[in-house]
Amino acid sequence: MGEEVVEQTWIAKELSWLSFNERVLQEAEDPNVPIIQRIRYLGIFSNNLDEFFRVRVADVRRLAAFSAPSKQEEYKLLLEQIRAKVLKLQQRFDAVYRANLKELGRRKIYVINEKQLDESQLDYARRYFHSHIQQELVPIILDDSNPIPELNDASIYLAIKLSYQEQVRFALLEIPTNRIDRFVRIPGRKGKQGKVLIALENIIRVCLPLVFRGIFPLDSAEAYTIKLTRDAELELGEEVTQTFVEKMMQSLKRRRKGDPVRFVYDAQMPNDLLEYLVKRLGLGRLDSMIPGGRYHNSKDFMRFPNLGPAYLDMKPLPKIPIPVIDRAENILSCMREQDILLFYPYHNFDYLTDLLKTAAIDPAVKSIRISLYRVASNSHVVDALLNAVANHKEVTVVVELQARFDEEANIALSQRLTDGGVNVILGVPGLKVHSKLISISRQEGSVQRYYSHVGTGNFNEKTASVYTDFSLLTYDQRIGDEVAKVFDFIAFTYKRHDFNHLAVSPLNSRERIIGRVEREIANARAGEECGITLKCNNLVDRELVDKLYEASQSGVPVRLIVRGMCSLVPGVKGLSENIEAISIVDGFLEHPRVYVFRNGGKPEYFISSADLMTRNIDFRVEVTCPIYDPKLQETLQDILDIQWADNVKARIIDASHTNSFRPRKKSKVKIRSQILIHKYLSTGKMPRLAKLDYRPNVELKSGKKRHKKKA
Repeated sequence: MGEEVVEQTWIAKELSWLSFNERVLQEAEDPNVPIIQRIRYLGIFSNNLDEFFRVRVADVRRLAAFSAPSKQEEYKLLLEQIRAKVLKLQQRFDAVYRANLKELGRRKIYVINEKQLDESQLDYARRYFHSHIQQELVPIILDDSNPIPELNDASIYLAIKLSYQEQVRFALLEIPTNRIDRFVRIPGRKGKQGKVLIALENIIRVCLPLVFRGIFPLDSAEAYTIKLTRDAELELGEEVTQTFVEKMMQSLKRRRKGDPVRFVYDAQMPNDLLEYLVKRLGLGRLDSMIPGGRYHNSKDFMRFPNLGPAYLDMKPLPKIPIPVIDRAENILSCMREQDILLFYPYHNFDYLTDLLKTAAIDPAVKSIRISLYRVASNSHVVDALLNAVANHKEVTVVVELQARFDEEANIALSQRLTDGGVNVILGVPGLKVHSKLISISRQEGSVQRYYSHVGTGNFNEKTASVYTDFSLLTYDQRIGDEVAKVFDFIAFTYKRHDFNHLAVSPLNSRERIIGRVEREIANARAGEECGITLKCNNLVDRELVDKLYEASQSGVPVRLIVRGMCSLVPGVKGLSENIEAISIVDGFLEHPRVYVFRNGGKPEYFISSADLMTRNIDFRVEVTCPIYDPKLQETLQDILDIQWADNVKARIIDASHTNSFRPRKKSKVKIRSQILIHKYLSTGKMPRLAKLDYRPNVELKSGKKRHKKKA
């Protein structure tokens, strides 16, 4: 009975994550999604899976190897469950890939292999090989007397079987997709309309004998694609004589030699070649061996070109202007008048860079402080900060060197900022700085005033065009004073501050969120209005999950909009029957964290950089910020209501991981929240939605006349 309860009350976060990636794959097979976007979803699915193995599976693998004996079997079982699920998803991926290629063919776009080339195409492929590819290739002949060089887990390789004079040799060849486009356009067949693409590795297959020309008198050469994924954990030593940057650089070098956690290979590979590679790469029983098709590193599909008409791709949504900013003297003067809530990518990220550019040249601005986790290459944010230094502002930038997979970029960024005169703080020892903060101090008369930013996403122009995220711009000095205190805490971790408005991890976030859930429980028991809405990327903190179960059992209605991992099991009778959970996967990646508590009829609204994970609550510097402006509260509630009503892209989260779409009655209008939110923000008019209720006896109706267009 005990084991059954555990299964009903907790879903392993790794299995829940695979369920999320399955939702991405659903988009790749949805005929209502434009075909080019479907191809790109295949790339997103593949890229997600790479990171999953490098991070999450690597963690489980270490636990299976080094945990106490009583726990090792549990983790080994989890590895088996992961492998079984990944194999099913891989088979489904291959089927979706083949179906999408057929669909592209119906649109006169063809992706062909080397065996489908006619003579003129073969001639073009050989000429392309000589002019673009041959000089980039570095083949490696394998032999037992020398170790296999460390394979780059960002790359794919051809594992090659060379046969000559009744002898067999094996070789490896890295496909140079970091220097040459993966998909090469070639001429079409004579007399046949259409546009033709071929994968880079297939051109290499055509010309494989040329790679080894003069080395072996080849009888045959066979090539099979492989991909190796390594543990991405960074091991930072404790040597006090080293700088943090030196430690990071050494750890990054060790990452390139990290233990293998996944080996993906062409299922048609001959056994002798497969067995040789498995032995020489040192793959063991805890490593995932994934047979697949000819093509790996499908993340390159994320950049798949649209060679057809525009309607084959996702239609871009125009940016929504904010008239109160556009009419203002400048953005700082606008912030003095009212709080502003930006919602990317619906609003333009340029408003944020305009804030920094304005502060950089305003004579009254004395200092700018900002925390950077990930930034775009050629970042306008960084340019504005360097310009502020040139204009004699004191600029402090917190650069998080441990932003996973952006470590090297952030080391280079910190050096550029330092060279430009910026005071750079390289994070906090033992903590990742994940908060999204700006603090601008300005001298106004005899007093110093703060202009502040608190957000849910990175200061990154590129991701702001494809991730949904909130940015609060405020002149509220209550918020500004505490944002400044967060920067003081980062610079001097021994200092302790009181935070009455912000929740700051690792100082008080847990007590604040658990305390608010407990207040909703008390309100439910007292017959007061209650309810909780949590929108986040991941919900996997066990204490919070248990507290939400308690809330459900006390009669608190809980609504969860969770994009990724959700270890909580909704809808279990007697445990979580008052909890509903959905996940929305659409053209934009849902990234904001928004938390709402009904609070006896006086709702509280928060935006946050922190997901509901133990690491974010207890082991990172994160900030959760209240939204005090009633108009902005109403905007947040409207957006959440639209998302909750989604019946096109919303999937139901449950224990069975079926990823069922929300059922829609024939008479009910289609509600695709990302499109409807754009319309709502453009017009300021709330669309008609189904009746919404937070408690059985407290019904709220939307669709009534709402406020006019707001900032």
